[in-house]
Amino acid sequence: MSTPLETVSKDATVREAARRMREDGINALVVFTTPRAIVSSTDVLDAVAEGRDVSELTVADVMTTDVETVTPDLYMEEVAQMMTTYGIKHLPVVDDDYVGMISSTDVTAYLS
Repeated sequence: MSTPLETVSKDATVREAARRMREDGINALVVFTTPRAIVSSTDVLDAVAEGRDVSELTVADVMTTDVETVTPDLYMEEVAQMMTTYGIKHLPVVDDDYVGMISSTDVTAYLS
């Protein structure tokens, strides 16, 4: 699990979110909204591929909402199964509140 949790405002531009991900060497940021949301490099890539202007779009325009989450005590095999089942690469870790993010890279490193 990656900590500290990296977040971005839903009002930030997609360009700002992409810059943060690149600078921090990560592929997803948690967006504090209800329902829970993240913006990932895939969300950004999809917007670019669709010809959308990422300097004008906000994170809220492209973020993935109502994301699946996991608890800190879940086994890595279960996390891997969830990622496979839902076709996702990132899962926020929640224990009443956000505590971190787990990625497919984290799972692969742990299980190899």
